[in-house]
Amino acid sequence: MSTEHQSQPETEPEPVAPPKRRVVLLACVAVVALALDIVTKALVVANLAGQAPVKVLGGLAYLQLVRNPGAAFSMATGLTWVFAIVAIGVVVTLVWFAGRLRSPGWAVGLGLVLAGALGNLIDRIFRAPGPLRGHVVDFISVFAPNAQVWPVFNVADSCICVGGVLIVLLSLLGRDYDGTRRVKK
Repeated sequence: MSTEHQSQPETEPEPVAPPKRRVVLLACVAVVALALDIVTKALVVANLAGQAPVKVLGGLAYLQLVRNPGAAFSMATGLTWVFAIVAIGVVVTLVWFAGRLRSPGWAVGLGLVLAGALGNLIDRIFRAPGPLRGHVVDFISVFAPNAQVWPVFNVADSCICVGGVLIVLLSLLGRDYDGTRRVKK
């Protein structure tokens, strides 16, 4: 039997570190990003409440305090409690899934998503008007103040977006969460 008729495997293993290292990486990314989100929100609430938007980077961005009761782009403002429940589900799923990780890229991406979900969940639980109804603190408006060009967002939102893009990119490149790499035939 000739070897040229044998098909290549669909996945090929890559050298990977033990799963514990990937969980530690995910946790470290999540803790650092969550801390950055919490600190920036505390600074914004302490310094920008009742203030006009602050122009930074020559108008590339504006810092202003916006309390968002809805989801991204302030959609569904009456469903704050639903977003809190969804965020709890995301956090529980990511923590449960962490033990299966073998890819450092996926660990970073999921760590960012976890931090973002936790950051906004903390606002929804502990900020006014009350538990599971709290308004998320947003403060970055790009290109113009008052969300004239793009909705106002925060560090947690950025973490979710960057983590999501990283995960999609890894998937498109054939890099799986378990450390395998899909090979095109």
